[in-house]
Amino acid sequence: MRSLKSARSEFSLALTQVATERGIAPEMVLESIKAAIVAAYKKDAKETGELKEDWDYGVEIDPGTGESTVFGWPLEKEDKKVVVTPPGFGRIAAVTAKQVIKQKLREAEKGVIIDEYSRRIGSLVTGMILRFDGANIVVDIGRAEAVMPPQEQVKQEGLRINEKMSFYLEGIRESAKGKDIVVSRANPGLVEGLFKREVPEVASGAVEIKAIAREPGSRSKVAVVSTQAGVDPVGSCVGQKGVRVQAVIEELNGEKIDIIPYSEEMDKYIASALAPAENLEVKIEEDKKRAVVFAPQDQLSLAIGKEGQNARLAAKLTEYKIDIKGEEEKEEEPIEEKKPKTKRAKKAKKE
Repeated sequence: MRSLKSARSEFSLALTQVATERGIAPEMVLESIKAAIVAAYKKDAKETGELKEDWDYGVEIDPGTGESTVFGWPLEKEDKKVVVTPPGFGRIAAVTAKQVIKQKLREAEKGVIIDEYSRRIGSLVTGMILRFDGANIVVDIGRAEAVMPPQEQVKQEGLRINEKMSFYLEGIRESAKGKDIVVSRANPGLVEGLFKREVPEVASGAVEIKAIAREPGSRSKVAVVSTQAGVDPVGSCVGQKGVRVQAVIEELNGEKIDIIPYSEEMDKYIASALAPAENLEVKIEEDKKRAVVFAPQDQLSLAIGKEGQNARLAAKLTEYKIDIKGEEEKEEEPIEEKKPKTKRAKKAKKE
């Protein structure tokens, strides 16, 4: 049989731990325990027929040992309080107190974890697919479970239980069960995070990712620029024999990636953004944020892309409306903008 000192230490330590980790006063934890014990008493007394509906009930707890005493009194006559603790109720009260403390500990632990992941929003996490919960996917991300809602999923991926991969930490959202950590495979931030992981120059800031246009699961265009002399931004991201960009492509399950050199000169930037098409002539209407692009006949379909995807992504990347026409449609008056001399942007596909 445990000594009173042992019981005192166990209850006091548990109470202190909950209060410290939860960041609340021990008195508030005790109030939660009291409410739970009163509820347990009422349930037990109702089953035995001893509950008086016209009475109020309360409990006093020794904060050292956790020993509880239940009191009852007629409504609005608390000065006539009497002890109503039934024989053997101490065991029920102890179990109830332990349950409340465990619940508070779980809440405290979840609160600490939520705070930790809140500070990591916008970064990558490694996770494993745990289960499918309706339209949502539940992911094990280490210290917690995260939720990936339908809009953050890539349908082409066909994920499987126990599959491990990288996720973009999208944010924290309120749900019926409290706060949920939300992860994404569709956010463009996933692409940026993967390049930071695979390309030291991007991680160090020597190469900056200026913009990303993405159609998840299909294709992305990434505009990059060097912040240090002598650093090739496109070459750094592609890597020797394409090893760096290939690592990103594999993590994205085969999504195609175009690495585009960024330029402050919009005609050059737009021409590069329309890669793999070459020899394009670009006319800029700055006030309308519009560009008219004339393409040689053999480059027209490349510039537009299958179902217009290439032109659509280029417009999203540059934030310009882009109209692509064949050279034969060129207006007779000379185009003010010079024809940019751009090299074919380096493009990588999963072999």
